[in-house]
Amino acid sequence: MIALIARRIIQGVMTLACIYTLTFLMVITVPGNPFRQSERNMPPEAERALRVRYNMDNNWAYFVQFLSGAVRLDFGPAFTYSDWTCNQIIAQAFPVSAMLGFLAILLAVLIGIPVGVISALKRNSWFDFTTLGLVLIGISLPTFVTGAGLLIVFAVYLQAAPVGGWGTLAHLPLPVVTLALPFMAYIARLTRVGMLDVLSADFIRTARAKGASQRVVVWRHAFKVAFLPVLSYLGPATAQAMTGSFVVEKVFAVPGLGQHFVNAALNLDPGLIMSSVLVFATLLILLNLVVDVLYALIDPRISGAL
Repeated sequence: MIALIARRIIQGVMTLACIYTLTFLMVITVPGNPFRQSERNMPPEAERALRVRYNMDNNWAYFVQFLSGAVRLDFGPAFTYSDWTCNQIIAQAFPVSAMLGFLAILLAVLIGIPVGVISALKRNSWFDFTTLGLVLIGISLPTFVTGAGLLIVFAVYLQAAPVGGWGTLAHLPLPVVTLALPFMAYIARLTRVGMLDVLSADFIRTARAKGASQRVVVWRHAFKVAFLPVLSYLGPATAQAMTGSFVVEKVFAVPGLGQHFVNAALNLDPGLIMSSVLVFATLLILLNLVVDVLYALIDPRISGAL
């Protein structure tokens, strides 16, 4: 287990180095001037002073300077916003996106897994067909359509929730449900497919022949194996949800990291772009490491292959 974690950490560091290099190359390749597209609207003298201070006219020097700062967890200034550093923006926005994403994934797991299991147990029933239809809708329907529909119904007509914003419990249900629906649909589908494959396996028939109850067969034997594909999906899905969905944040006016990342891309802010990408990549690598460890704990036979 220790060797697995150490190997994954080394691979993660190498992956982050590659991601940083590729992101930097794309940032310096895109034409534009962050000082002319941000709200700063700096005079030429101030722009030249900042370029000299942060070595922005020397790509290699800026590459090394930003990398050394990133190692110290200091990402430098955010040129998109006046008097703000990338660290301050991430510290303020990331917890919001993380809470929204965590609650969305939690809701998706709590509903998606039972729905998938029941759908597999009641294959070709009305429940199964209804679930498949809802899963298809959940996967295909864009989040901005779902979010707008929920806003119209619950915020405008029923007036049961605020139109947007963040900071109270009343602001949570609509964006959480909107963000959770696609993940919930995928989890339900993966659980159903996994359970159908496992329920026809020989060891399940053996367990039934030995007199095991339906509950024991389903949850102790079948679900343990069927959950592995879901576990693989939860790593990147959790990272994607927790780093912020720009569409959901935009629809519900949630001050998360997603909006800042898109604004940084539109304003060609190199520091905020690279710091946001590194935050997302680090979270993705850490969550995949957690998935690998859980894989090895659930099924020790595959720990060697990891």
